Amino acid sequence: MAKGTLRVALAMLFVQALQISSAAGQQKKTAANAIPASKAHMPKLYFVQNDAPRELPLEKTQLATTKNKPSSMKSLAADSVVTQGMQAGINTATWDAATHMNSGVGGSAVQQAGSIFSGAISHRTPTITYVWGVPNPASTNALQTVSPSFLVDISRVIGVNADDYAPTIVKLTPAQNTCRIVGATQGKADARSSPAADWQIYSHFLEERVPTKAEKLEPGKFKMSPTSELQPGEYAVVLRPVVKDKKFSGGDVGRAQGDGLMFDAAWTFQISEDAE
Repeated sequence: MAKGTLRVALAMLFVQALQISSAAGQQKKTAANAIPASKAHMPKLYFVQNDAPRELPLEKTQLATTKNKPSSMKSLAADSVVTQGMQAGINTATWDAATHMNSGVGGSAVQQAGSIFSGAISHRTPTITYVWGVPNPASTNALQTVSPSFLVDISRVIGVNADDYAPTIVKLTPAQNTCRIVGATQGKADARSSPAADWQIYSHFLEERVPTKAEKLEPGKFKMSPTSELQPGEYAVVLRPVVKDKKFSGGDVGRAQGDGLMFDAAWTFQISEDAE
C-alpha cells in the first residue's frame, strides 16, 4: 500500500473513532439528562419503562443481630432471632433506649436481636453477626419485565464522595414471611455505637449479587441493568463501595447518615411470575 493511501486510510479510521466517541458521549449526555432534576440530597433511583423514568421510593434497611455465623443467606432467613429482630424494628432509637434505660421493652428488644450483651462482662468485645434486611415479605414494586433498566443519582448526597460508590442489584431472600434479607457480615458487638470509621463492612459481606452493568454517565449518575434476564423473585438495587475495604463508622450505619446512609439504602422490586 502506498504511503499516501495509508495516510488516507489512517485518517479515515481516526475520524470514525472520533465519531463513535462523540456518539457515545452524546448517548451518555442524553441518558444523564433523562434523570429528573432534583434539589433533594438523598439518593434517587428511577425505573425506566418506555423511555419514561419512574422514581422508586428509597427504603432504609433495618439491622438485626445474631450470634450465629453468616454461613448462607438461607441460614440467615431461617434464624428466628434475625426475623424477630426485623419484626421488632430494631434500630438505633431502640438500641439507645435499651442501652441507656432500664426499660423492660428495650431489654426485650435487644435480647430478641441476638442477646448482644452476652459476654459484655469479659474484657474482650465479642463478635456477632449483623444482618441487613427490609421489612415485609414482598416488594410493592412489581415489575413486568425480566430486563429492567434503572437510572441512579447519588450526586447530591451530602457528606459522601459519590465516586466511592456504584450501584448493583442483589437478590433478596424472603425470611419466614416477615422480611427479606439483603446481606450480612460480622463485627464487634459495639460496632454500631462507635463513631470511629474503622469498620470494613464490605470486606467480607455475604450477599447474592446479580451480574450487573452499571455505566457511569456523570459523577454520581449511572445507567444500570442486569446483564441477563432476571428470574421471578425479590430484588433490590443497592449502593456498594468500589473498594471492598472501605471503612465505615458503625454509628453512621446505625443512624443511616453519611456513608452509612449509602450502605443502608435499598430500592426493592419484584419480578412478577408473568414478567416478559
